[in-house]
This record gives sequence, structure tokens and C-alpha cells, in this order.
Amino acid sequence: MKPVNLKRLAEELNLSIATVSRALQDSHEVSAATKERVRALAAALHYEPNAYASSLRRNQSKTIGVVIPKVTNHFFSLAINGIEEAARQSNYHVLIYLTHDDHAREVAIIQHLKGGRVDGILLSVASGTEDIAHIQSLAPANIPVVFFDRVCAEIATANVTTNDYESGYQATEHLLAAGCHHIAHLLISNNLSIGRNRQQGYLDALQAHGLPPDADLVLPDTTNRAHNEELLRELLQRRPDIDGIFASVEHLAVSAYHVCRELGRRIPEDVKIVGFSNLESVSLFDPPLTTITQPAHDIGREAARILLRALEKKRPILPSQSVVLNSELVQRRSSEQG
Repeated sequence: MKPVNLKRLAEELNLSIATVSRALQDSHEVSAATKERVRALAAALHYEPNAYASSLRRNQSKTIGVVIPKVTNHFFSLAINGIEEAARQSNYHVLIYLTHDDHAREVAIIQHLKGGRVDGILLSVASGTEDIAHIQSLAPANIPVVFFDRVCAEIATANVTTNDYESGYQATEHLLAAGCHHIAHLLISNNLSIGRNRQQGYLDALQAHGLPPDADLVLPDTTNRAHNEELLRELLQRRPDIDGIFASVEHLAVSAYHVCRELGRRIPEDVKIVGFSNLESVSLFDPPLTTITQPAHDIGREAARILLRALEKKRPILPSQSVVLNSELVQRRSSEQG
């Protein structure tokens, strides 16, 4: 038995392969009667299109690349679920790459993806990235990019983020309302807009309540957990007046728990803590952690939808398509007023 492909359909219908192909794609160049004949025979013979061959003809891979800093942060796990949901609905495949927050690794991944392996890229920038030449090189290669969570403002494309400034302000104001007067801010990175926005929210909330900014209370993330905890330990020992901690990323909130326990600083009696986190297990922390929870699944899904719509309609992605979603402060015992 002959394989059921475009050639066989064309032979049995006495049509050209090109006409059969156009009919199956619902082209306006083919009459309604011919489309009906082609579809009827295709259904009777259980014809299944060859997706790989179709993608080669269209010069498409039907695959998108997702470049993220890490998967240990639960935010990115949830975002990937949202991305895959949208990709599956559009019959696209997803390739996931980890930069481990390393600029050189990010550059290598982008260069690899430019080789035609993907039709577009969803990117959350590494904290060490300052030179963006590798990202700028995607435009001449006709590979569209959409940023999510960690964005690059210099690239004219869509971003999908949360209200980071407002969340930083809200977290700090929450600690102030709980009675804190000396709040340390554990900063993710000054290279990232999310870090700068969350820090600005923290600073503005202090100023609104008559508290001057204190650079000694801002501790940047080094991406090395042991080093982060060493720096935080030194800070808490040097500044016993610290009575609140605002951690701008999940792993720094966890480190704050470890160091406070090691130093005998009780939570929330001595130090109150608020942190960005999407971990479901934070309710099991001792005490449960007050969090700024991001709509991670929705962020990933919306970023993928923007990219996929552009690919399917062959239209450019514009900054005006950017989306900002709201995070939520979930109060638990770590910031409880005594």
C-alpha cells in the first residue's frame, strides 16, 4: 500500500501536489469544491500531515527557545508551565536553556539558538548581563524575542513583568506597619530592572515614612549562597538594630531564615521577614513566610502568547504589547506584629 502523503492524494484526485497542499491549508487560490474533495479523501485515507516537512517548506522549526537563569527558583518552574501550555495550544515545541545567571553562558546559548533551531525566544536575563550585543544580534537574524520577569529595556520588544516597584513599596510599608524601624534590603541585582524597581519601592516607602535611606542596609546578591549568608551574617552582627528584612528574591529569604536561626535572632520577635517567593512550602516554614507572590504561570503564558501570535501572523513584536501583572502580598507569621 502506498503511503498516505500529498503525492498519493494528488494522484488519486488527478490534481497537482501544490493544489492539494493549498487546499489542505484552506488557501483562497483553491475553489471550495476542490477543497471539499481533497478534505474528504484525506479523511477517508487517514492522512496525517508531516509537520517536519511542512516546517522546512515554511522555513520554520515550530519550536521556541526559553532561556532562564535557574529552575531552583519556583517562579521559573511555574512560568515554564504557562509557556508550555500556550505553546501546546499553538502546536509549538519548547526548548529550555539555563544560564545559571552567567553572562558568558547566556551569550553562548543565544549564539546556539541563532543557528535556526528556534523561530523565536522567550528570555529572562541573567543577573550578570551588562553587555547586550548578543541579544541585539537576534534582530538581524530575524529571531523575535520577548522578555519576561527580567527584561532588557534597551531592546525594542514586548516585556511581561509584574508591578515590581509597587510590590517593593508594599513589602517595606508592611514591615514598617508591623513596627520595624531598621529594614535591611537583600537586593537581587542592580543590573536587572526588577532589582532596581524593587529597591526603589523600598527606598521610597522609607522616605514616605520619614526614614532616611541607609546604604549599609542594602545587601546585593552574589549568586553564591554561602557567600550571601556570610555577608548577611556580618551585617546582622554589625547592625544589631536591624529589625526587618525585605528579600527581593526567593533564595535570599531562605538564607535570611538560616542566618537568623544561626545567630539566635527570633522571627518575628527580633526580626520580621518579607520575601518574594512562589514556593508553596513557605506556609510550612517556621514561622511561615510572608511573601510577595507573583502570577508566574500567567507571566509565562502571556509572554508565550505574544511571541506565538507574532510568529503565526508574521508581524513584528512591539513594546506597546508589553504587559504588567500584579503580584500579591500574602501575610503570614514571619512579619507578625508582636
